[in-house]
Amino acid sequence: MTAPARTERIPFFPPDLFEADRTVLLDLLLELGLSPEQRFILGEHTRRFEGLLREALGAADVVACASGTSALDLALTAVDVGPGDEVVVPAFGCAPLASSVVQLGATPVFADIDPHTMVADPGDAERRITGRTKALMPAHMFSVMADMPRFAGLARRHGVRLVEDSAVAQGAVLDGTPAGLWGEAGVFSFVQVKSFGMPGEGGVVVTRDAALGERVRMLRNHGQDGSNRFLHHVIGRNSRFDEIQAAFQVHRFGGLPQRLERRAAIAAYYTERFAPLAERGIVPPPAGTDGRCYYVYTVLADRRRELAAHLQEQGVDCHAYYPLPLPQHPAFAVFAAPGDRWPHAERAARRALSLPVHHRLTDADVEYVADAVCAFAAH
Repeated sequence: MTAPARTERIPFFPPDLFEADRTVLLDLLLELGLSPEQRFILGEHTRRFEGLLREALGAADVVACASGTSALDLALTAVDVGPGDEVVVPAFGCAPLASSVVQLGATPVFADIDPHTMVADPGDAERRITGRTKALMPAHMFSVMADMPRFAGLARRHGVRLVEDSAVAQGAVLDGTPAGLWGEAGVFSFVQVKSFGMPGEGGVVVTRDAALGERVRMLRNHGQDGSNRFLHHVIGRNSRFDEIQAAFQVHRFGGLPQRLERRAAIAAYYTERFAPLAERGIVPPPAGTDGRCYYVYTVLADRRRELAAHLQEQGVDCHAYYPLPLPQHPAFAVFAAPGDRWPHAERAARRALSLPVHHRLTDADVEYVADAVCAFAAH
């Protein structure tokens, strides 16, 4: 291998993500912690944060809640998913895709994925729709949005609900429509590792439907509406947003486009460098910017274990997400039909390897990562 080892590692996620905002965060902690109102949840800062996102997206409503997982739960509940229903979800992805369905007493039905983009295959999803199907829930994966025009068409044609797991895709746009607004409801996650991550848990439900947004707003706060604290209209949850985090996200919101632009530039460089490596068993994601999100940058590597070991030796941290398809986990295997297979999801689980793409990387860091991958492919 020709790439020399570094004395300092290139981290997969930056350890100094909030260093530039340390003083602001501490000041907000003191300001809100010592304020006479003692309002730590669902206050003015949360309303302002929701308003910023609503205006930026052109959404009818944005409802902040406790986490991205909770946002999925609230969105599915708001579209009336419940016991006896089925929800078609990708076979490859994070556990909440299935667990959020199971928690409501419904059944996750696993669809295979596109072999290159690793997002749910609309064709396979359609063949899994039955008379019990209540909703489709495609998810955007790594740096690629799902084929939402086709999923929207499926939902209309079959008369089912469409919930968009856009947790990793804030800032992405497909055919002029922002991620989160293709379905009846979408979600974003603000856990630290996401593109608009914060020092804690949090998420939002976004929607074009004001009535659905109002229902989510009640569900997140024990079924109460904003006018009467002790009147419970529905059985709700405790999924409320933290005021300190809301104020911090408002502070950081103006810099999000620049951070996303930096991630996109890094990803474009990687893809250009890695495009010739397909014949050597390393396949980058599709080039371009439409329908792209840059949560993490993921290649498909035939020799993933060896590539990961090589990168670690060269001082580059990497990560293999989702080493098993969801229906092969003990928690979800009971929901899979005997003998059912998801060949593309199974292959992606063996091959997917994610590389650093965060905005704190220098040009030299990015070039070094690309050099290390290319050096491995050359040998």
